[in-house]
Amino acid sequence: MRILSVVGARPQFVKLAPIASAMEGRAEHLIAHTGQHYDEIMSDVFFEDLGIPAPDFNLGVGSGKHGRQTGTMLAGLEDIFESVRPDCVLVYGDTNSTLAAALAAVKMHIPLAHLEAGLRSFNRRMPEEHNRVLTDHASDILLAPTEVAMQHLANEGLAARSVLVGDVMTDVLYKTRSVLEHRDALLPSGVTPGDYYISTIHRPDNTDDPARLKQIIESLSDLDRDVVLLAHPRLVDIATRHGLSLDSRRLKVANPLAYPELVNAVMNSAGVITDSGGLQKEAFLLRVPCTTIRPETEWVETVNLGWNVLVSDDLSVLAAAVQRPAPAPTTESPYGDGQAARRTVDALLEAGADSGY
Repeated sequence: MRILSVVGARPQFVKLAPIASAMEGRAEHLIAHTGQHYDEIMSDVFFEDLGIPAPDFNLGVGSGKHGRQTGTMLAGLEDIFESVRPDCVLVYGDTNSTLAAALAAVKMHIPLAHLEAGLRSFNRRMPEEHNRVLTDHASDILLAPTEVAMQHLANEGLAARSVLVGDVMTDVLYKTRSVLEHRDALLPSGVTPGDYYISTIHRPDNTDDPARLKQIIESLSDLDRDVVLLAHPRLVDIATRHGLSLDSRRLKVANPLAYPELVNAVMNSAGVITDSGGLQKEAFLLRVPCTTIRPETEWVETVNLGWNVLVSDDLSVLAAAVQRPAPAPTTESPYGDGQAARRTVDALLEAGADSGY
């Protein structure tokens, strides 16, 4: 069976790593990289650090407006699909790469599988929400990470196509953590273990309005510990254009980290402040308190178990949320046991055998 994975952005590289490993000896696995994240730290280094095979195809699309970027990827992926003729296209998460690959596969009548299916924020302002909903409804196999995701799919009439496999990011985080436990801390410059916060801010609702971004920067600067802000080039560019300094008082700007370094930095931090979906979950799995600057989250289990607090319109409460007492310990594992990739490949091969592709 020939399975073609399509990826293009950092979270997808992390999800791809355990899948690529689980595919070995079981299926012919090809990788198409759209190049949605094109700088080295967001792309090439992730492949190297996570032990992912080099992509068989790289479109090198780069950044751009949603429509132009998605359209360019759609055209390029159609050519790849025609040349490869995969038995199944596997897409990951909720990026423009996901939607472009889903559209190309559906138009060409190629079976489509969606990993991380069923996640919902119910916030239609988020481009990711549209990407994931449209991809779910186009897919033949829906590979869900949690019971909550399975329920969302059932509510949308998709239960018959859905399989609970667990969260593949849990697989790679557990593996990375086990390696890091035997190494010295690799911390951002100038910070003390346990006495800093890690932060990432990238969503348009938080960055594209200068007044909102200024308020977030000032709130982070006034916390009780240093805040290491891992700033994506887009955030740096926006702040520069609006005359906003990202490096002030307790706020220390650093480049995005390769995945093992990010896990290490979170493990040794006092907490995480983010608007990233993946980092909320990674903080929970590492049992590090998280504060999310969004009105909602796809990973509701992190909130229900007390390890994540949402802060949105009223940023005056951010300090109290971040500096809150540690949550009660928990042994709950809503994201699986670290074997999601194996179950994913099992589900794909079983579906292929049943349908004859």
